[in-house]
Amino acid sequence: MHRGNVKHLPPVVKQLLTLRNPDVWPSPPLERLHRVFTSTLNEAKERNAENGWLVLSTCTLLTANRPSSVGHLYQFITRSDPSLPETRRSFTEAVDRAAMMREAALKSVIFVGVPRTILSLTGLRDALEHDVYAALRKSSIREAKPDNIEATVQRGMSLWKSIYGPHAIKLYDKLGALHPDFISFIIQAYGTVLSPLPRGDPEQGNLTRALGSVVGIATLRAEGRVGPQLTSHVFGLLKARDEETLSEEDRYLSSDDGTEWVIRKVDEIIDAVMADEQEVMAKVKL
Repeated sequence: MHRGNVKHLPPVVKQLLTLRNPDVWPSPPLERLHRVFTSTLNEAKERNAENGWLVLSTCTLLTANRPSSVGHLYQFITRSDPSLPETRRSFTEAVDRAAMMREAALKSVIFVGVPRTILSLTGLRDALEHDVYAALRKSSIREAKPDNIEATVQRGMSLWKSIYGPHAIKLYDKLGALHPDFISFIIQAYGTVLSPLPRGDPEQGNLTRALGSVVGIATLRAEGRVGPQLTSHVFGLLKARDEETLSEEDRYLSSDDGTEWVIRKVDEIIDAVMADEQEVMAKVKL
């Protein structure tokens, strides 16, 4: 057996990796993208739900695997003219928007997986101005340590019960029976990533309990064919109305009307960004 450092891919393997569409989908035409951004954002403003809109838009684009579109979303929401950096409206607003998008993308990893999250976080990073990136948090507050693991698990269990109650224990046991480590992984991920940041509301980019459910709905709706999981997280958003402290936006998002609005806006955005893919698939079938 040959040993040593592997510096190059075998030619056949390299050729194989070029097949079956390995590249991400490009951004749809900016005119179409900005049109759907504008229409859905205007609705969000009417409902005082701009944070919900930014979260669902980020997660929908990430799930659709349109990394450059995530960057376009940041430019759209922070500039008067998305194509001109000098039209950025506010440094503070830009940092807040970038932090929220980054946090929404991170939470998406639970529902969509690591590869698309990496690509979309990179798409966002590439679109950020140097001063905005410099102002974003650089140190991790989620590192597992002996003195915080118990609190992390408790936070995960609390969120689990909040989303899945009154069936939380039954579902816990069901998933645990699939693989003994599976449910432990999920609870720890809920406590570490999906739940609001442990240092609370003042933390940069923190998403509320309701906005965390918006992440789940947007990713699962855009992913498709995961009906039971989507239904569970729709219930999760509706149950967010029972939180002790709710902002006006969270109260709307967790209402019947607000939850319906979230689902419909994900559909509008996914239809707009995937129109080209659908056209390609239609031609292949012909």
